[in-house]
Amino acid sequence: MKFPEYSSLLKSESTDAALPFRIHAIHKMGADIAAHNMIPHKQQYVEIIWIIKGGGTLVMDLEKFTLQDNSIFCVTPGQLHQLKVDELTEGYVISFTEAFLHMGEQEFDLMYNSGLFQSFSRSAGIRLDSDIAGEMQEIALKMLKESNNAYLFKTEMLRRYLKIFLIYVARQFQAPLQTLMQTRNIELAEKFKSLVELHFKTHRKVADYAKLLAVTPNYLNEIIKKITAYPASHHIRQRIILEAKRRVAYADECMKEVAWYLGFSDIAHFSKFFKNATGTTFTEFRRECLVLTSS
Repeated sequence: MKFPEYSSLLKSESTDAALPFRIHAIHKMGADIAAHNMIPHKQQYVEIIWIIKGGGTLVMDLEKFTLQDNSIFCVTPGQLHQLKVDELTEGYVISFTEAFLHMGEQEFDLMYNSGLFQSFSRSAGIRLDSDIAGEMQEIALKMLKESNNAYLFKTEMLRRYLKIFLIYVARQFQAPLQTLMQTRNIELAEKFKSLVELHFKTHRKVADYAKLLAVTPNYLNEIIKKITAYPASHHIRQRIILEAKRRVAYADECMKEVAWYLGFSDIAHFSKFFKNATGTTFTEFRRECLVLTSS
């Protein structure tokens, strides 16, 4: 199977094809959503999946979640996923680029950089209180209506509705979010994460990223550990391992193919790297994936 590439935003009824925001009612977009999710894929935008009523499954990287009433999930850019919903499922799929949330704003967006999306995407979803869900549905309907008109300040209205919607989500989120007050440290951490996403195949040392960010390796490690509880090297290593696991689970590639794709010229070195990072050998992990896919 060919490894999934990035998919574009789902088609919209809106005539404004350039707007980096989409909201779809699941029951009206069933066929398009099914076609979009034929295979696990990744996207260059954030996707909020809200199941109001109904069921199905959502696969995110190597985990599979059962959809329930009033459950909401977040898929971040680059995260492999596949959504399958039952025929009568009701809810919304909200898609937007990272830039859309603070488009045209000079001030630092604390909510976006607080770690909400990162923590949200690593969770098993959120169950919403029925009262809060009712208020959020009013906002979703406003976004749906606004996205299909051509009034002035359409983008501004949509961005403000989206922020209100996400504030409701943040209030419901039970896992601890990072409350970070030092703007420069947060910005440094976000830039580091973005650089890791871009260069993890070629840059495996903290010093590589420290040079790109014009700071010392020790300082970068200190800030990243303060914000995430893990040093910068941990994030670099885990991003490489995640990609390796993805290529085994979704493309059934052998060790040589995975090692070559990730920039390892020495297969023995990659094998040791994988074992040290995961606690299991590459062969054992690949065997487990084959068992799961065949069952």
